[in-house]
Amino acid sequence: MKVYRDVSQFNVAKPILTVGSFDGVHLGHRKVIKHLNEIARQNGGESVIFTFAPHPRLVLKKDPGSLRLLTTLDEKIEQLEQAGVDHLIIYPFTQAFSELSYTDFVRALLVNQLHIDSLVVGYDHKFGKDRKGDFDMLQSLSLAFNFKLEKLDVLLSDNANISSTKIREALQNGNISKANRYLGYPFSLHGTVVEGQKLGRKIQFPTANIEASDPHKIIPGYGVYAVLINLNGATHRGMLNIGTRPTINNNADHRSIEVHIFDFDQDIYNQQLELKFIKKIREEQKFGSIEGLRMQLGKDKSTILEFFRSEYC
Repeated sequence: MKVYRDVSQFNVAKPILTVGSFDGVHLGHRKVIKHLNEIARQNGGESVIFTFAPHPRLVLKKDPGSLRLLTTLDEKIEQLEQAGVDHLIIYPFTQAFSELSYTDFVRALLVNQLHIDSLVVGYDHKFGKDRKGDFDMLQSLSLAFNFKLEKLDVLLSDNANISSTKIREALQNGNISKANRYLGYPFSLHGTVVEGQKLGRKIQFPTANIEASDPHKIIPGYGVYAVLINLNGATHRGMLNIGTRPTINNNADHRSIEVHIFDFDQDIYNQQLELKFIKKIREEQKFGSIEGLRMQLGKDKSTILEFFRSEYC
């Protein structure tokens, strides 16, 4: 996949393009991408996704503090590449761009600069200033500017539309199984190992405290999770606790992230890792003693190891 941050570098003979944020690159997005790729192959063209950075809410200052993303830009690029996209345009979202009318966006960018052959849109496509661009407007523009237009129906799962909003809600509620089902892959979090209180070492369960790579990256709800940890090219199994410690971390919603890596004893301070959330084991709880906590952690480890042995490869 070729990535462009400057549209002047884009030179594709027959672009089959779709536009959107694609936060999460979930199953609904992948249906669009699959169709995009099919049209491209059938017509001798190449698939193109047009997205934006930074997130529009950060530029427009529409409650940016509450912004929660399923994927960072780097994670989005990785997922789009895995989905088989040929080209990705990351267009700089600015205040001036936000004032552009939908007609001007289509004419000036999609037609005059990118020379699109076809535009593929989802069932709820809205775009342009004040989100006034819709399918009916696009139909008239496609005739005026001579490009093909295709509309996709909603993707259904469990009788509910798959959306980034529903996945965020599932994650906030700690419903990892639902979020992963809608994403089509395990929810992941990239971060850096930072200094912690080192309580875990005293009870034989040392933990790595994690600060997410993006302060807007959504953090799942409180609880204990079975996770896979990718570190320095190797994958480890472990258990992770999400709690709250507002005075010592910069994660979204001030949630603390502590991971115990099974059968691992190395100094990894300041190193980067990836956490893949596989299953929620239990809710977060308080204990009357350190010994009570230690005993519960032992049970959690046994539960997670048994889960990995029997249900997850």
